[in-house]
Amino acid sequence: MTILCVRFQLPPMCEAALPGLLGLLEEFTPVVEALPPDGALADLRGAERYFGRSAVELASVIRVRALALYGVDCVIGAGPGPMLARVALRDARPGVTCAVPEEPDAVADFLAGRPVSVLPGVGTATARTLCEYGLDTLGLVAAAPLSTLQRLIGAKAGRELREKASGIDRGRVASNAVSLPHSRLRSGGGTTVLAAGRSFDLDELDPGRHRTALLSAAEELGARLRAGDRICRSLALTVRYADRSSTTRSRALGEPTAHSAALTRTAYGMYEALGLQRARVRALTLRAEGLAPAGQASYQLTFDPVDEKVRRIEEVADRARAKFGPRAVMPGALAA
Repeated sequence: MTILCVRFQLPPMCEAALPGLLGLLEEFTPVVEALPPDGALADLRGAERYFGRSAVELASVIRVRALALYGVDCVIGAGPGPMLARVALRDARPGVTCAVPEEPDAVADFLAGRPVSVLPGVGTATARTLCEYGLDTLGLVAAAPLSTLQRLIGAKAGRELREKASGIDRGRVASNAVSLPHSRLRSGGGTTVLAAGRSFDLDELDPGRHRTALLSAAEELGARLRAGDRICRSLALTVRYADRSSTTRSRALGEPTAHSAALTRTAYGMYEALGLQRARVRALTLRAEGLAPAGQASYQLTFDPVDEKVRRIEEVADRARAKFGPRAVMPGALAA
């Protein structure tokens, strides 16, 4: 085993502890990929040699430290690759790490009886299509002719699905950094991200309150980007539901920016595209991705006086917040 998939059992009001928990993983390996709102992948290939312990043994140490330092338990799946570790996580429980065997035949046996929906990247529509043709388990998918799968879901998707169902895991852990309120921005050598999360005291059905939470998160991201003299190229939205499942969507920005209004518009667009209606939402997280120094950004000139006025007001508001605190100036919708 070389890859761990860790899901921290964070209470809704304790999600700000995630950066610290990621830092705990980074004590064992620098290759850590955050899976907001409550998980991460960790590549332990070097750590196994350095510590002289297997990934499963290191998982036990990580679990004990998370409990001792943060009072947070976790469930952990282990496997030869990221995809297999994420599948193993579904069978893990607190105190017991679920590990996928390393031998190819054993991997195939581990996957064979599982529904196709357990594979990362297989959505509801793809799973429904496969089930309609009797391909409802990974063993059946692995045994199906490649040409059949490609006719059903497309050439590239069919080839990738058959490989995954056969236990071939070509994925890699992409190290990154996540920053939530009051944490430092760190770079792990990969994509650098900045995140702001909002959770609800009770599972929230009101779309109006969802949008208010998104507005608050976008305002925070914009202010922190500008304070750090940074811009972002894309935005990602993670919606966490009452059953602890989650949906993540990302969207490239029209131009790299730290402008709160642009971030808010993009966040609203992703939220509306989900069509949640009366979904019971527990938490929302926005991530600004593809960060770069603000000096590298190009700004599309506009003759719209309203846009220019909003940007000038934003500059004044930033100065006021820097002097009097983050709540000194805020949108009226957040003042209540």
